[in-house]
Amino acid sequence: MRFPPPPIEEQERMVEAVLFASARPLSLRDLAERLPRGCDPAEAVASLRRRYEGRGVQLMRVGEAWAIRTAPDLGFLMQNETLEERRLSRAAIETLAIIAYHQPVTRAEIEEIRGVAVSRGTLDQLLEMEWVRPGRRRMTPGRPVTFVVTEGFLDHFGLESARDLPGLSDLRAAGLLESRPPGQDGMPDLVARGGNEHMDDDDEPAGRIDDFDDDLFEDDPQGQPGSD
Repeated sequence: MRFPPPPIEEQERMVEAVLFASARPLSLRDLAERLPRGCDPAEAVASLRRRYEGRGVQLMRVGEAWAIRTAPDLGFLMQNETLEERRLSRAAIETLAIIAYHQPVTRAEIEEIRGVAVSRGTLDQLLEMEWVRPGRRRMTPGRPVTFVVTEGFLDHFGLESARDLPGLSDLRAAGLLESRPPGQDGMPDLVARGGNEHMDDDDEPAGRIDDFDDDLFEDDPQGQPGSD
């Protein structure tokens, strides 16, 4: 005998309990596998999200998954938490920015944009942090692997998708980019120094986001982060 699914209110409670206890964002498929047969996780999530509006915690979308997170305007209350700080080198920050704004992107394309070779350690660090993952291989000679940002990256920076990344004007307005003149040949400094075939990531000092060259953050013609 097949039993009817629980009322939507009960389904909301189930989804709430599962998301609250989960250490990672869960997709609708993940929720469907945990809920009783016949439940509608999409409807339960939508209803629960409305219920959380204006509360201290919110049901937030992270890529194709969902998670319960502290309301962004209350983040200052968590400032006493002990955080493990992992400083990224300038090479790692620039590589991460290129992947985020131009994904999916191959290693060769990263090197072309930066103008220097990308060391294995730079990508290994981003992969170890689970902020970057391999994407589909390009249907070109050699079938090079591409790289894309992960849901962990989106979750860390409070983004729903890569399309929510700030544009060049937003970064300048926030004081995260310095206005710097282009090189003598009219190209940005970062690309202009690409003629040095002996330079790689190991030759670069650690840097901050305000050391970036503007071309790393250029949007595509539609005003969204570049993508293929």
